[in-house]
Amino acid sequence: MIRAVSLTDIGKKRKLNQDYVYVSQESIGSLENIFVVADGMGGHNAGDFASKYTVEKVIDEIRKSAEPIPVRILDMAIQAANDDIRRHAEEDETLYGMGTTIVAATLNDRHLQVANVGDSRLYIVSRDAGSVRQITRDHSLVEEMVRMGGMDKETAKNHPDKHIITRAVGAKSKVDVDFFSEELNNGDMILLCSDGLSNMLEDEEIGSILCRGTGLAERAAELIKAANDNGGRDNIAVIIIDPFSES
Repeated sequence: MIRAVSLTDIGKKRKLNQDYVYVSQESIGSLENIFVVADGMGGHNAGDFASKYTVEKVIDEIRKSAEPIPVRILDMAIQAANDDIRRHAEEDETLYGMGTTIVAATLNDRHLQVANVGDSRLYIVSRDAGSVRQITRDHSLVEEMVRMGGMDKETAKNHPDKHIITRAVGAKSKVDVDFFSEELNNGDMILLCSDGLSNMLEDEEIGSILCRGTGLAERAAELIKAANDNGGRDNIAVIIIDPFSES
């Protein structure tokens, strides 16, 4: 039995919450479930419009799709959202330049499929092995430099350009989506989050909180609290999924 919780928080520094989350443990279209985190960008209300609209458009496209393959469903839905975000930005100058990250996941038994654009993340945490694995790859300037060998990971953690992303829904006429596929083991948990969490906490701290014996809602709240205690420099969004819940 799958159990999931979601939570967002404005953080300590921002005036608007531009993060948006969506959780459905019930089937939508051909997907058995869907979990999404989006982190919007843009001035005034453009960022929160971008994240909310993108997620709603993606869900609507999933619901209408007759395509049976999850990766294709997610790709077509994100491309449709990208088209609409760009159209809205062209028609309304207050929305010009807006965009959003998106990380989306769907589960079929033990098979996890993930779509990602930007630097919102998906982790798999193994309670049995005590390990934390980042499944998605950040589409950010700093991460690109790390991958090319121009910067080490320790320097990257606190680099002033860490917030600059290289891909976003709405940035280009066609969005390049990364896809990942994982087989889950007993004891695995899944975390989707915005960079307001991952930039404030080390992966090990995230894993430690998720492996505690408290309920999912309590663990989500503890993640938010820890990110705020460490500075809360951005909005924070989390979705925790327990694919093998016994209750």
